[in-house]
Amino acid sequence: MIEKALPGVQKDVSLAPYTTFHIGGKARYFFVARTSKDILKAVGAAKKLRIPFFVLGEGSNVLVSDQGFRGLVVQIKNSKFKIQNSFVYVEAGVLFPAIVLAAGKRGLAGLEWAGGLPGTVGGAVRGNAGAFGGEVKDSIISVECVDEKGNIRKLSNRECQFSYRSSLFKRKKWIVLSAVFQLKKGNRKAVEQIAQDHIQYRKERHPLEFPNAGSIFKNCDLKKIPLKLQDFVKPVVKVDPFPVVPTAFLIAQAGLKGLRQGGAQVSEKHPNYMVNLGKASSKDVRLLISRVKRAIKKRFFVNLEEEIEFLVDG
Repeated sequence: MIEKALPGVQKDVSLAPYTTFHIGGKARYFFVARTSKDILKAVGAAKKLRIPFFVLGEGSNVLVSDQGFRGLVVQIKNSKFKIQNSFVYVEAGVLFPAIVLAAGKRGLAGLEWAGGLPGTVGGAVRGNAGAFGGEVKDSIISVECVDEKGNIRKLSNRECQFSYRSSLFKRKKWIVLSAVFQLKKGNRKAVEQIAQDHIQYRKERHPLEFPNAGSIFKNCDLKKIPLKLQDFVKPVVKVDPFPVVPTAFLIAQAGLKGLRQGGAQVSEKHPNYMVNLGKASSKDVRLLISRVKRAIKKRFFVNLEEEIEFLVDG
């Protein structure tokens, strides 16, 4: 029985309140891990009992099935961090905006691009989050994680194999426990102002007034755009390691702003966002995603790739 192996585990917990989309059915088992030891204990129990498990942070980049998940959902809430000189030692459950704020107050530069970015440090590391020309990989020194065998590993930046919105952790489904960032000393007012400008930009340009999961699709590699369309599909943004065409631009050009499917809608404010108008189901969102992908394929001969993760019935 999982209750014996994992004291504090809950049963039949609705996952909708634990995602920024406010969508999803129940988890058969739900456990809040407040320390790295809790995470290891939960993963160990799931493996021993052969129960599928899913690691959840703030739920800002995930769409949960309407049928829920017949396994164990582990919500990571380890939330300690410290700053020493220019180094930030931070656990995976810390909210990324908290690190941006704390670093800014000390005049440490390197994370101000993430002002207003939702989600946890663990999720940001896993997906190599980025915006405004910055990415997590730019300031990571090392990451402590749990591999598929339950062993704790400490990886260097290079060993993390960061790529555009991905990493070793995402590809191998390893669990991030903590990370170390190295920042640079800068002008406090300037660093804080940049972060604040980005927060304001998100408030004005992103549909934060509705439940959403952030960007639905990755931006498009310019090299994958047919040559005959490359002059049309501008603007082009330089994102290491390659230039991209913003997917929001393609969706807007295809006339898909405001497209609805049930209670889900392509945002009119930022078309790479889909919003829950109040009663959207997971099915609504998935059908809307399919409709957008088909339309972009037909119009631009481009295959969109989802950035969000799907938690289907286990």
